[in-house]
Amino acid sequence: MTVERDLAPQLERAALSAAAVTLTGPRQSGKTTLCRAVFADHPYVSLEAPDVRSFAVDDPRTFLAQFPRGAIIDEVQRAPDLPSYLQGLIDTDPTPGQWILAGSQNFSLAESVNQSLAGRTAVHHLLPLSRGEVVRFPHHPEDLNETLVTGGYPRIFDRGLEPSEWLGSFIATYVERDVRTLRNVGDLSSFGRFLELCAGRTAQLVNLSSLAGDCGISQPTAKAWLSILEASFVVFLLRPFHTNLRKRLVKMPKLHFYDTGLVCYLLGIRTAEQLHSHPLRGSIFETWVVSEINKQRTHQGLRRGLSFYRDRSGTEVDLVIEHPERLTLIETRSAATPSTSFLTTARRVKAQLGDQRQCNLTAVYGGDQHQKRNDEHLLPWAQLHHADPGQIR
Repeated sequence: MTVERDLAPQLERAALSAAAVTLTGPRQSGKTTLCRAVFADHPYVSLEAPDVRSFAVDDPRTFLAQFPRGAIIDEVQRAPDLPSYLQGLIDTDPTPGQWILAGSQNFSLAESVNQSLAGRTAVHHLLPLSRGEVVRFPHHPEDLNETLVTGGYPRIFDRGLEPSEWLGSFIATYVERDVRTLRNVGDLSSFGRFLELCAGRTAQLVNLSSLAGDCGISQPTAKAWLSILEASFVVFLLRPFHTNLRKRLVKMPKLHFYDTGLVCYLLGIRTAEQLHSHPLRGSIFETWVVSEINKQRTHQGLRRGLSFYRDRSGTEVDLVIEHPERLTLIETRSAATPSTSFLTTARRVKAQLGDQRQCNLTAVYGGDQHQKRNDEHLLPWAQLHHADPGQIR
């Protein structure tokens, strides 16, 4: 079953002005399905097949000549030189929306596109399903724990698959196929262990020294491997908030995964019941909330404006959304019972910021009652995708 993706309107608009549109994102996020749905009138070709890939690599001019009016070229990173030949075609005929490029391995695709098609292509990222997209499937999780364990990869919902079985195959394919292609990853078993250690540190400050020590690798290697996880859209680093106040704020970013189903699998959590009493449930919920808002904004074409607040005394707000004239301070609490104490720290940070910026306060929690008091909101997790864009996004 195909559901409408929130990014679709952004791709349609991009194709009205740019000669090429590049869509990247994690493996199995639905890029092929989305491209073929939005650009149904374009010929489609995938470089996944060895014979097609050989044609594109060995004779790129003839390969591209098959498509005089453009095409969708999938897995384009498998022919790294192809964008260079596209550059000449686009310069000759810059008609908008002709070429649609899609690929998963962003670490190679980005380099190829940036070198050859800078200024000629609009680049968009398709992340795993947001909650607002998940609920478009007829059979979707309604319980919080089940939602966290299932995650948001489309294939799980499209085919009604068991999440743990599919995620296990996904991780094996990612490590053994995608990561193997990188020269600076020689020990795949150690990389797999590194990935598991990162899952145990989701929603925590990045400590490369600790990660390296626990994994038995050097700190530069840990930094390089973390960059790989970022580039392939497995994790993202949430930057710390900066203010002009004379306040000592932490400088280290926070580690988050794009998909909590992946986190749960890496932690050995296979069922919603296991998650219920797990010591990292609060951290997993925090990552879910932050990644949900990140996905919503990314699929709307918004790529900046998210950070977290933490000073040297430990005062912390899980997420800060920066608007032109105000801030939204977001706390996350996995508890089901609402409490105004959820916003205690956010109120303290609001007071510290003084008159610098107007602040709205929101606590996203694990219950089902929406409460609003002036500029303060207690927002149930299942209503996050319905939230007023002026409050959350």
